Amino acid sequence: MPELAFSRRAALRGLGAAGLLTALTGCGVPAAYVPEARRQGQDLSDRDQSVAFSNWPLYIDTDDEDEESRPTLDAFTEKTGIEVRYTEEINDNDEFFGKVSPALMNHQSTGHDLVVVSDWMAARFVHLGWAQRMDRPAQANVSRYLDPQLRSPAFDEGRLHTVPWQSGITGIAYNRKALGREIKSVRDLWQPDLAGKVTLFSGLDESFALLMQGEGVDVTRWTESEFHRMCDRVESMVKKKHIRRFTGNDYTSDLSKGDVLACQAYSGDVIQLQADNPDIRFVVPEEGAELWAESLLVPNLARHKANAEALVDYYYDPAVAAQLAASVNYVCPVPAAREVLAASPDKETAELAENPLIFPDDEMRKRLVVARDISSAERASFAKRWNAIVGL
Repeated sequence: MPELAFSRRAALRGLGAAGLLTALTGCGVPAAYVPEARRQGQDLSDRDQSVAFSNWPLYIDTDDEDEESRPTLDAFTEKTGIEVRYTEEINDNDEFFGKVSPALMNHQSTGHDLVVVSDWMAARFVHLGWAQRMDRPAQANVSRYLDPQLRSPAFDEGRLHTVPWQSGITGIAYNRKALGREIKSVRDLWQPDLAGKVTLFSGLDESFALLMQGEGVDVTRWTESEFHRMCDRVESMVKKKHIRRFTGNDYTSDLSKGDVLACQAYSGDVIQLQADNPDIRFVVPEEGAELWAESLLVPNLARHKANAEALVDYYYDPAVAAQLAASVNYVCPVPAAREVLAASPDKETAELAENPLIFPDDEMRKRLVVARDISSAERASFAKRWNAIVGL
């Protein structure tokens, strides 16, 4: 399971990548956007059976007896003959963007064939024309098994350039026994008995959707005024010292120790916390919650595009998707993997098929939405407002 002290979603950042892009374009670097026709380079897949795949740490299945062994990747190589050069080098979305953006702006290869970034960062790659369109007819598993709720985000309609690696829910975690009541709504976080016992995520992209949903906003098409209305609410709670602090993934420690009673949380983390403390609950609020994904994409001029696409499609085989889901415990983007897990002779593995935080049931899905991303035109001013509240 992913280490709780580390988070792919909640890395602290300010204007990082946006600021870097502005600086580069202001220094005479050629226009950043790359048209579709100029994104593909010479594909060496046929003569070089390899693929360079970069992911976040602790975000893939490993062998219980050998942490360096990754069974699904080993099986892919055995099946296809394609060697996977797998690196866990993505520790922060902005940091990775800063690493590869100079090459992409100058129409050079990054050395990566396949990468995983959070969808708000994938949106930036797509909008800049830095992600290649995948050969979907060659990806029968993706076409057949991709979760319908994740098929067409606003930033990449039809999922032409990206494919979810894993998904998750941003909701509310709380200690039911210590609090002495249930939490059903985002508004419940503001009740007097939680004063000084609430934490929110510090990252703008991680926090804004759920908080706006608490204000009754349709986050699939939210507006600037609705964003500032949400900020007004949070700012007032900061002034009242109702919010204990803003966190990265260290919220898990606060909740486990009892320093906080309720907090913004990720579904995948709570599954692990519940193993040690069954009093910890996760709720998708009645107003709804954000369904997010971290997605695979093929950067421009990748040298092994076809091999990368084959690897993507391999992970959409329900049997492979089930193996990955059983290891990382995030929302599986392949609903058909549920039946595979349910049929497992291992009781604990089979029970995962009934966990709504891995396979949301129909009732929960009615309250899950994919929020529209923050546009490049909005980001600077919105980040400035949010960071001032958070104290970044």
